Amino acid sequence: MGLLRATSTIGGLTLVSRVLGMVRDMLVARFLGAGLASDAFLIAWRLPNLFRALFAEGAFSAVFVPMFNRTMAEHDRDDPGSGKAAAVAFAGQVLSVLFPVLLVFTVLMMVLAGPVVWAMTGGFPDGGPEKFQLAVRLTQITFPYLALISIVSLLGGILNSLDRFWVNAAAPVLLNICMIVAILFFHGDTAVETAYTQAIAVTVSGVMQLAWLMISCRQAGVVLKLGLPRLSPQVRRLLALIGPAALGAGAVQFNLLISTSLAARFLPQGAVSYLYYADRLNQLPLGLIGIGVGTAILPALSRQIGSGNEDAASHTQNRAMELSLFLALPAAVALCISATPLIRGLLQHGAFTPADTIGAAGALAAFAVGVPAYVLIKVLTPGFYARQDTKTPVRVAVFSMLFNLVGNLTLIWPFGHVGVAISTAIAAWVNVIALYWLLHRRDQLRMDARFRAKAVRIIAASTLMGVALWFMNPLFDPYMAKGLMERIVALGLLCGIGGLVYGAASLIFRAYTLSELRAALRRPPKAS
Repeated sequence: MGLLRATSTIGGLTLVSRVLGMVRDMLVARFLGAGLASDAFLIAWRLPNLFRALFAEGAFSAVFVPMFNRTMAEHDRDDPGSGKAAAVAFAGQVLSVLFPVLLVFTVLMMVLAGPVVWAMTGGFPDGGPEKFQLAVRLTQITFPYLALISIVSLLGGILNSLDRFWVNAAAPVLLNICMIVAILFFHGDTAVETAYTQAIAVTVSGVMQLAWLMISCRQAGVVLKLGLPRLSPQVRRLLALIGPAALGAGAVQFNLLISTSLAARFLPQGAVSYLYYADRLNQLPLGLIGIGVGTAILPALSRQIGSGNEDAASHTQNRAMELSLFLALPAAVALCISATPLIRGLLQHGAFTPADTIGAAGALAAFAVGVPAYVLIKVLTPGFYARQDTKTPVRVAVFSMLFNLVGNLTLIWPFGHVGVAISTAIAAWVNVIALYWLLHRRDQLRMDARFRAKAVRIIAASTLMGVALWFMNPLFDPYMAKGLMERIVALGLLCGIGGLVYGAASLIFRAYTLSELRAALRRPPKAS
C-alpha cells in the first residue's frame, strides 16, 4: 500500500486548510487579543468545532463509509452495475432521518444556549454577566453550523467512497476563507463587534461548505432524495454504531472541552484563549498526519480483516504507526522546544501582548508532549472499526476522559492553564497505551522488529533536531516580534533549518532511507 502517497493526498489539502486556519488565528489574535471578547467567542466556537472534529474527521466517516461501500459491493456482486444506485438510496435514507433530528436539535440548543454556556463556564466568574451574555449570543449565532456540517459530512463520506477525496478535504478551506474575509473587511471598531462578525462567518461557512459538497455530488452523479424518515435495518445499524464511534474517536476533543470548561470556571481571564491558541498549533500535526494516515489505512484494514488476513492487517498498522511516529515525533519536539518563538512570531501583534505569548507558549509546550499520542489514536482506532467494534474505543475513551478530569482537577491549582494542558497530553498517552494493549491482547496487533528498530532511530533523529532548535531559539526569537517580513524570514529559517537537521539525522540514523520513501510514494495497485 502506498501509505505515504495516500496520506500526502489527503494531508495536502488539509495543509492548505490548516495554513489558512493559522492566518485566521493570527488575525483573531490581533483583533480580539486574549480577553473578554476572545474568551466568549472561543467558548461559542468550541461546540461547533467539536462536532466538526467528531463528524467530518471522525465517527461519521468511520461508520458510514464502510457501510456505503459494503452496500455498493454487495449489490454489484448480485447485479453488476447496481451498487452505486443502492448505496445512494441508503445515503438518502440516512439523510431523511438525519435532517429532522438535526433541525430539532439545533433549534433546541439555540433556545437552551444560556444553560449550555453556563454548564461549560460556570457563568464566567472572572468576567461577570457581560462576558456570559456575550458568549450566549455568540453561541446562538454559531449553533446552526452543527446541522450544516453534519450534512456536509454525509455528502463527504459519499464522495470519499467514490474516490473523490480531494473534494471533502477542500471543504474546511471555505471555513477559514469566510472567517478571514469577515475579520479583514467586516471587523468592528471594538473586539466585541469583531467577535460577532466571526460568529456569523462560522455559520455562513457552513452554508458555503454544504453548497460546495452538493454541487460536487451532483457532478459525480449523486442526488439524494429527502423522504419521510424511516428506520430501515441499515439506518438502525448506522445509528447503533455512530454514537459509540463518536465518543471513541472524539476522546481528545472531549478532553479539550473538559479542559476549556475548567479553565473558564477557575482560571483568570485569558486562560481559555491561551489554551485555544496553543491547541491550534498543537492540532496541526494531528490534521496533517493522524487524520491522513487513519483515513488511508481504514479501507485496506477492512479488506485484509474481511478476507481473514490478520498478518497483513498487523503489518499495515505497524507501517502506519512507523510513518506516524516518523512525522509526529519531530513535530512534538519542535513545538515543545520552540514554543515561545513560534507563538511570538505567529501571534504577538495588535491586541496579543508579550504576556499572552508567555501564557500560550507554556500551554503549547505541555500540549506538545501528547502530539504523537493524538496521532497514534487515529492510527489505532481503525483496527477496531475495521472489525466493526465501536464499543471498545468508547470504553477506552471514557476511561481517558475520567483520567483527564482527575488530572485537570489535580494540576490546575499548582500549574494553572499549563496544568490543564499537561493533563490533556497525559490522558492522550493513556488512551494510546490502552488501545494498543487491547489489540495486542487479542493477537490483532504486535509491534514487529522493524517498527521497534525504526522507533529508536526516529527518537535519536528527533533528539538531535531538538538540541539544534534549543541553540537556535535565542538567535531567532528577537526577530519574531518585529515586522511581518522579519517574522516570516525568522519563522522560515527556524522551521527550515530544524527540518533539514531532522532530515539529515534521519538518513544518518537510517530512520528512513531514500529507497523506502520512494517505495512509500509509489501509486498502490488497484484492488481487484
